[in-house]
Amino acid sequence: MSFVHMLADVAECDIGNETRIWQYAVILKGALIGSNCNICAHTLIEGDVVIGNNVTVKPGVFIWDGTRIEDDVFIGPNATLTNDPMPRSKVYPETFSGIHIKQGASIGANATVLPGVTIGENAMIGAGAVVTKDVPAKAVVVGNPAKITRYMG
Repeated sequence: MSFVHMLADVAECDIGNETRIWQYAVILKGALIGSNCNICAHTLIEGDVVIGNNVTVKPGVFIWDGTRIEDDVFIGPNATLTNDPMPRSKVYPETFSGIHIKQGASIGANATVLPGVTIGENAMIGAGAVVTKDVPAKAVVVGNPAKITRYMG
């Protein structure tokens, strides 16, 4: 059974067993969230989002339409995920360029990931990094723009 804090705003969506959704989280209609996830306070998840199992989303993270997050992913506080490569007020693309975060990847606090980027399996995004292109599996990236510093063993 899942836990949804009474101060969370959760529309009709699919939430897996043992997932915890904390206060001031907003989840829009249609979102799919797996089992044993921890969706912390002050988060937003739009409707065209798929989140796997055992995912942690720390406070201050907004997950926009088109984003796909696989199992065992960690998204640190205030990480910024984007989905519109040419944002303009009141001008919307036909489809949003979501981000794909593969199994076991970790996104550090305050990192920014640009639209359409894929983060590979077990990759590590350093705190404050600005990710402008795909990150290979097991790569560790840091900086602005993010560059590979090493690979996880």
